Amino acid sequence: MKFLVILFVSFTSLSTAQEISPIPTTCTIQNNAAYPTSSKLPDPFLLANGKRLSTKDEWVCKRAEIRDQIQRYELGRKPAKPTVSATMTGNKLNISCSDASKYISFTATIKLPTGAGPFPALIAFEGGSIPVPTDVATITYSNHDIAADDPRGKGKFYDLYGTSHPAGALMAWAWGVSRVIDAIELLGPALTKIDTKRLAITGCSRNGKGALIASAFDDRISLTIPQEGGSGGPGCWRIVASIKANGTKTEDATQIVKGDSWFSTNFSSYAANVDVMPYDHHMLMALISPRALLVIENSGIDYLGPVSTYGCSVAARMVFESLGVGSSMGVSQASHGSSHCSMPASQNPEVAAFFGRFLGGKDVQTDVVKTDGKFSWVREQWVEWTLPLLV
Repeated sequence: MKFLVILFVSFTSLSTAQEISPIPTTCTIQNNAAYPTSSKLPDPFLLANGKRLSTKDEWVCKRAEIRDQIQRYELGRKPAKPTVSATMTGNKLNISCSDASKYISFTATIKLPTGAGPFPALIAFEGGSIPVPTDVATITYSNHDIAADDPRGKGKFYDLYGTSHPAGALMAWAWGVSRVIDAIELLGPALTKIDTKRLAITGCSRNGKGALIASAFDDRISLTIPQEGGSGGPGCWRIVASIKANGTKTEDATQIVKGDSWFSTNFSSYAANVDVMPYDHHMLMALISPRALLVIENSGIDYLGPVSTYGCSVAARMVFESLGVGSSMGVSQASHGSSHCSMPASQNPEVAAFFGRFLGGKDVQTDVVKTDGKFSWVREQWVEWTLPLLV
């Protein structure tokens, strides 16, 4: 089966935008490929046909393979782009989507800096909770209008695609983000004052998971800053299962599938034995490369799985390094107790640097991997594969 390629063609006055970058015709997806069961983090450089990657072109094929696997095992399928139309009313972006005989509409709110624009913009789940530079617009995205945490099947995504659609809320939110970008592209910078070539995305906690997944499935997002997403976000299922088995009170897959309806109905079949899955979330984060990713985490809340989020992010960064863009991924983990989603000032410099470089075009340092966590991370315990330099 070939991986689905979705192209969006806007008005002739605008450049062509792509939700998913084109996949070479030589890439195929093997739905029934046999991967060994492993308690270690799977090799992100191994194709389903047994070949290890040696080129950047082959990484494009591996990205398609990972996207397919994550949708099949965990998130559910992201539907193709429906028919989208949009209008602006003041600072409100009005988005309408139709598919077959069904129709929905929703809004996003745009807050612009002073000036003429077009401006870089941050898509913020429920408004976000990170410091935003004064020259960056904010697009507030009400993701829970698209899909409810609970019960399953509620929200405008399911109004359009049916209450029994297998995609969980996280993928539904990602779909909604793509429609927001479609709408901004459709209206153009003269009306929206937004530069769609300089888009960032953020969210905290469940919304941090959502921001990460939205970017993994939309290549138009230049910078991704998930905040305190924990398990199901930048945390690896295998690592968090291990630390929970050792007595840490944290959220693993078996617990998360019993709560909110963030994941596909299919994920429950694998939650108790995540070792059979041919990927883990280091590979989810790697989907964003070579675009920019800054993982913001809190080392002071065990429930977030600090060892898991740090170790998983370090493993993901190895893919960025292999592509020659190691400094495009940063990891910042700082303890601030139980103040979830209240980012401490100690993490402000890296957030500002990533905004400055990847949205502002500034020559600033973004090579950051840090934690103040009181734990020991031994890479060799989880990573048995070597790091190729892809050419």
